[in-house]
Amino acid sequence: MSILHHSRFAVLLACAPLACAVVGCAAVPATAPASATLQGDAAHPAQTHGWVDTRLYFGLGPADQPNQGISEAAWRDFLDREVSSRFPDGLSVIDVYGQWQGRQQATPERLRSKLLVIDYPDTPDNRAKVEAIRAAWKQRTGDQSVLRVTEPAEVSF
Repeated sequence: MSILHHSRFAVLLACAPLACAVVGCAAVPATAPASATLQGDAAHPAQTHGWVDTRLYFGLGPADQPNQGISEAAWRDFLDREVSSRFPDGLSVIDVYGQWQGRQQATPERLRSKLLVIDYPDTPDNRAKVEAIRAAWKQRTGDQSVLRVTEPAEVSF
């Protein structure tokens, strides 16, 4: 697990009690009633088998030069054209800071980044859609890579 991954969860865990204190939290029963599910919606089943959680990391531009690189409008255009069209049932986008260092680089490259999270049935078609998104970004931006992390996921709506 990366430092970024650990840090993200540490922040979420640290903020949870504060969020409950500010907005109030109701106790959630361990077993939600059947009426709480999206009954009959195949895209959002009550139980899943064979689903995965995929995270894609997109570099937008230098962290210390926000006017360079990909604008927020250009990112949203990419999201609408390349991502939402392939995964219309839902996804998440998180603003992140990232860095990496190539073999020939003396210092790390620090980037404004977007983390795209998509949960879906693990099928060849869906994996091809993810690869098409990565290829489209590299073609559009000239980036060498889009980091992909895919893990099995137990999903319930």
